[in-house]
Amino acid sequence: MSSIRIEKFRKSYIESKPSISINRARLFTRSHKESEGEPAGIRRAKAFKAVCESIPVTIFDDELIIGSIGEFRRSGIVCPEYSWKWVDDEMDIFASRNQDPYRIDPEAKTVLRDEIFPYWKGHSLEETFLSRLNPETAKILVDTGIIDNDSKWRSAVGEVTADYLDIIFKKGFRGLRREAEAYLRELEPTSAEALEKIDFYTAAILVCDGIVAFADRYADEAEGLAGRESDPARKAELAEIARICRKVPGNPPESFREAIQAVWFTQLGSILSENSLALNLGRFDQYMHPYYARDLERGTITGDAAQELIEALWIKLSEWVWAISSNTAKFFAGYNSFQNLTVGGRTRDGRDATNDLSFMCLKATETVKTHQPGLSVRIHPDTPDDFLLAVCRLVATGTGFPAVHNDRAGSDMLLAAGLSPEDARDWSNCGCVVPHFRKVGEWTSAVSVNLAAAIEFALNGGKSRLTGEAMGLREKDVADFVSFEEVKDAYLRQVAHLVKHSVIGTITAQRIHTEIVPRPYLSLLVDGCMSSGTDLAKGGAKYNVGPVLTGIGVADSANALAVIKSLVFERKKYTLAEIGKALAADWVGYEEMRQAALACPKYGNDDDYVDAIASELTDFYHREVRSFKDLFGSPFNSAFMGISNYIPAGSVIGATPDGRKAGTPLTEGISPHAGTDLTSPTAAMRSAAKINHDVHSGGTLLNIKFSPELLKSERNLRNLAATIRAYFALGGFHVQFNVISTETLRKAQERPEDYRDLLVRVAGYSTQFVNLSREAQEAIIERTTYETL
Repeated sequence: MSSIRIEKFRKSYIESKPSISINRARLFTRSHKESEGEPAGIRRAKAFKAVCESIPVTIFDDELIIGSIGEFRRSGIVCPEYSWKWVDDEMDIFASRNQDPYRIDPEAKTVLRDEIFPYWKGHSLEETFLSRLNPETAKILVDTGIIDNDSKWRSAVGEVTADYLDIIFKKGFRGLRREAEAYLRELEPTSAEALEKIDFYTAAILVCDGIVAFADRYADEAEGLAGRESDPARKAELAEIARICRKVPGNPPESFREAIQAVWFTQLGSILSENSLALNLGRFDQYMHPYYARDLERGTITGDAAQELIEALWIKLSEWVWAISSNTAKFFAGYNSFQNLTVGGRTRDGRDATNDLSFMCLKATETVKTHQPGLSVRIHPDTPDDFLLAVCRLVATGTGFPAVHNDRAGSDMLLAAGLSPEDARDWSNCGCVVPHFRKVGEWTSAVSVNLAAAIEFALNGGKSRLTGEAMGLREKDVADFVSFEEVKDAYLRQVAHLVKHSVIGTITAQRIHTEIVPRPYLSLLVDGCMSSGTDLAKGGAKYNVGPVLTGIGVADSANALAVIKSLVFERKKYTLAEIGKALAADWVGYEEMRQAALACPKYGNDDDYVDAIASELTDFYHREVRSFKDLFGSPFNSAFMGISNYIPAGSVIGATPDGRKAGTPLTEGISPHAGTDLTSPTAAMRSAAKINHDVHSGGTLLNIKFSPELLKSERNLRNLAATIRAYFALGGFHVQFNVISTETLRKAQERPEDYRDLLVRVAGYSTQFVNLSREAQEAIIERTTYETL
């Protein structure tokens, strides 16, 4: 059980409504008005410093870990330099929108419209991107659900794993400032390269001063509260909080409590700098364990006290609300900010890395039931059985946590991306299921690519069935295809077309990011930027890994092609023209044909007839994606991971040959289509394992849903552990579990006020079920629920 204090924090988090704070936007804008004409990196650094020095500081009652991005318990912030237009368009309906609604005060809306947005009009990232985007690409990329990179031009990039081990905990921000000063002293403005470096180090000094000032202001606030506090125990706590804030993150931490506060301040700086998704905490159990072990040995901390601090951090991570447009919210539903935290795995030299904190993180996730951090575990052949069983016990609680990963597959993915063996072994997850490393710069979720659209375009002359608009390559009439190979080739041509335009959209966005939204604060958190004097947005990281293009609808595509192969060209039960008419009618009047399509082999049942197609198309997708290079010369990377993108992607696609109806969800990652995996969970895993996971360095995702009754016995927990090990032995990279009954989910729909803390696995993340749109809820309910292993 959580402590009384943590339970109070948890209750406050659950009951608080996400609210928009405009303080960051107001201060950022004011600073930019004062820095006209200066280099972009310095302007952003000055604005960050101004925010740190003036944003209101709030310490909520009884807090242990302090710091917030806004004045509300659950605050979201607006970043008009990226996009103001969607906020202006939507804020009058923020409170009533279908997915991820927010509260915003009328006075705040007036300030935004009268004082802030006019300054950014014509200068935001969104407007710049849309003005430069190839019109042909824009037709299928901007708010279409066919290919989508909205989060890279209406929002910041994020997707960074701060390097606590080698940078923050070793140097602190005061140490980083001294380092930048030393580099700056060696430079003369005698070349374009030197001028760029001078700007970088000048910006670095400014952001270091900013984050230290931010912590100092919290120290001042804690001292003020201590002076007015009548309770001796709380008075002593506030005095200790003030001492810690004077020390970190300016200086390296020396205790567990100092280290955990430094982590949160570093995270706050990242959020205030660009309000982006996937600001990951990396291998928390590895970089925090030395402080825990030392404090235990000294007798300055107990296990219970450390557990309480971890749980307090979990709640702080969940209080931050990533404020996004309604379109982005369809793809990233549930107020999720994708702050991934990874435990377990191996050390850099290959030994088992499991420690006490690995278990304590599992316990924190079980007890506080927050949707953040996104907890991931790494499992390898030498992972202790008791740790894997603890993982399975957490799975059985039904929170959707943790995401379970094959340690060796993750390392292989990063080896393929160019990392050294030691660095590849030191991986953690980014966002959903992307193997990442703290010294990497990468866009891990660059574009979502609707693979089912390629089926539609191939069979419908390159046109959308729902709108009639030409969006793909022109194809011959559906009646003129004479072989399955011809249909498959047409499908692959359409996939290649979508990939090409995804690349165009990404490179366009990359170029604009380097020009107008450099990342001076986050550049200090990633190794390579300081030594090279190069901003993260300009390729300064030690490793620059190519952007990830995520394919959506693998199962739908494979199933559709299998139906055409079986019913049309092998059994000759129907012609392709007849299939085309049925699809145009959304199967209405063609129920017998639809039932025949539904009865064809489906991916997820260990049937090579369809699984071989899935393997072939994923291999093709990988080759096509890797044939392009990004702005920095790095090959693009493929992925089949999952967010809620499979729902909006399905909403824009008509009926498909596998029997799916128009507008209904596709499937996430490499999971079977909901309700079509009718054999067993092991059969679904065997189907998924036939895909070559090791080459898709953006990650692969498999969702499995169990009945809660299944995992109530110790025997079945051990069976689940053995099943996970077997799947990983076959080469699978990731698996995650929803352990919840349909009855419970229906009750939550009927009485959401009674189920506010009910967590479910959406795709590559968990969030509160009641915070999902009805459509997203139904998509989860429709998944196959296994009663046996």
